[in-house]
Amino acid sequence: MIEPFLSAVPVLMKLEEAGYEAYFVGGSVRDFLLNKQISDVDIATSATPEEVKRVFSRTVDVGIEHGTVLVIYNNESYEITTFRTEAEYLDFRRPKEVAFIRSLKEDLQRRDFTMNAIAMDRQGNLIDPFNGRLAIDEKVIKTVGSALERFQEDALRMMRAVRFVSQLSFVMESQTVTALTKLIPLLDNIAVERKRTEFEKLLAGQNRKKAISILIDTDLFSYLPGLKNQKKFLELLLTYHCEKLNIKEMWSLLLFCLELKNRDADSFLRGWRLPVKEVRDIQNTLAYLAKRLEHEWTVYDLYTAGPDTIQSVEKLYLVLKGIEEMESIHYWKKVFQELPIRERSEINVTGNDLMQWFNKSGGPWLKETLFEIEHAILIGKVANNYQDIKEWLVECSRN
Repeated sequence: MIEPFLSAVPVLMKLEEAGYEAYFVGGSVRDFLLNKQISDVDIATSATPEEVKRVFSRTVDVGIEHGTVLVIYNNESYEITTFRTEAEYLDFRRPKEVAFIRSLKEDLQRRDFTMNAIAMDRQGNLIDPFNGRLAIDEKVIKTVGSALERFQEDALRMMRAVRFVSQLSFVMESQTVTALTKLIPLLDNIAVERKRTEFEKLLAGQNRKKAISILIDTDLFSYLPGLKNQKKFLELLLTYHCEKLNIKEMWSLLLFCLELKNRDADSFLRGWRLPVKEVRDIQNTLAYLAKRLEHEWTVYDLYTAGPDTIQSVEKLYLVLKGIEEMESIHYWKKVFQELPIRERSEINVTGNDLMQWFNKSGGPWLKETLFEIEHAILIGKVANNYQDIKEWLVECSRN
């Protein structure tokens, strides 16, 4: 067993010493079996939330109505959830009610996919009643029980299935695909924010092109914000080698393929409920990409873009041009680092200096003059020091 399981073993022991069962469950067990990095662990127990709170002195009710208690133990926090079953689901999204139970198998039975329905005890032994280990070994995404029932309980599971294709490079079992194709319209009942979470994980996966192909082939894309009737543009996305792009860059590439700009791009991204800052960053990337596709970087564009945007835009440029070498990214970032100034605050004069030199109060001329100084420094027309800038301005005013 490895970290973070090892650090959490005392939590399981404490529950067991109090007379309860406790196991590691879910994605952390799956990722352990896949030799993937694990950030945190989920713990399931036969103890009810109130019993968990009696076992541990420091707890927080983070989702107690669903059986989850946050436990702080040895200066670490752990989410501990009581074994439960779920009644009929409302709106194809959430259970009408949950019931706390003492059976691990029944708890695992309510989960979405067999690979996520494996438990592990503190000795590292697996409890795997639905053959999730076999599914992992065979790289197959298969629902626990009937796919039709699992997807009707929570329609978002269909997007999770496609997301796992992207993240894990697994394939969906045939009955799972059949049920997904039949029930896709149920996605209309799912909140945009939940769809976005799954879609962004899909865009970040190494097998994202295969996952996007499934979105297209099953018509799932039609139930995602702004993508209905956009099949040919999504198919264009598949023609690019985009595996090295991050999420922001993938959003930018998607907008490029959809031929959306300015207000239309803004509307599309807001339709996905993206945060305002992310919308602006993506639009900024698109604006510089449009320039980059017309000509090489200018000194001023490098300066105003900054290193992060330079890198994203250059990566997108190389993808669109089908260029695999990445040397140009390092080249343009190096050019940026060698600029005489990299942001306006580095200019060695201030607005107060200008007003004093010219004996004028503030106004539009001040901003215009600072821009002229900034540009002159960037193109090497004047050195970035107080006296040289003053002399250059005086000379300019004479001509």
